[in-house]
Amino acid sequence: MDLGIAGRRAIVCAASKGLGKACAMALAREGVAVTITARTADLLEATAEEIRKATGATVTTAVGDIATEEGRAAALAACPEPDILVNNAGGPPPGDFRDWDRDEWIRALDANMLAPIFLIKATVDGMIDRKFGRIVNITSGSVKSPIPHLGLSNGARTGLTGFIAGLSRQTVRHNVTINNLLPGPFETDRLRGTMVGSAKAAGRSIDEEMDLRRKQNPAGRFGDPAEFGAACAFLCSAHAGFMTGQNMLLDGGSFSGTL
Repeated sequence: MDLGIAGRRAIVCAASKGLGKACAMALAREGVAVTITARTADLLEATAEEIRKATGATVTTAVGDIATEEGRAAALAACPEPDILVNNAGGPPPGDFRDWDRDEWIRALDANMLAPIFLIKATVDGMIDRKFGRIVNITSGSVKSPIPHLGLSNGARTGLTGFIAGLSRQTVRHNVTINNLLPGPFETDRLRGTMVGSAKAAGRSIDEEMDLRRKQNPAGRFGDPAEFGAACAFLCSAHAGFMTGQNMLLDGGSFSGTL
């Protein structure tokens, strides 16, 4: 299927690895000129070169922390009029809410709620004027099924979800859609990192813990980031103009529910 977005411009946040990288790669394969952001310059440039070689697309880098004003300014300077915005940021650490102080809550909100909102604020009116826009927020399956030890993520991402539910109904008449992609367990460094505590508590190695979790998923495996990237590319496509305000869950069937 031709997604109809060749020649469009995209900002993909936190895209040096993992799900952000997969989204940038999928968009680049469709002929989109992508601007990718991350905090580590060397890793970001290596990813940009990998995408260029694989797709022939134009790839621009913007070094910075997207959770900060400076990081967002760098991304917008590199791509001031994006047609596509993929919001993404590393999740906050796991733990017990009794141990989190106000600063830790603010860091979680800055990265996983406020940064996407500010980037949308900076770009959505231009999309409306041009009569095309696709905004995808990478959130988490925890929005539908909260994970007890990821309370910082549960709270911040659910706040973003509520905000998007209202805004997305205001922009769709202008062919600007806003949707959320909710990853379950994908084979990423982030997933491996979140399993350190549970592996230690169970007296297992990280590899043993990962293998156990794979078998527990209804799909019998973790997701491939390329699958996630393909879903993102479709939501950004010319064919997705009637789909807005949705929470698309990709989790191999982990969430057992009808909604």
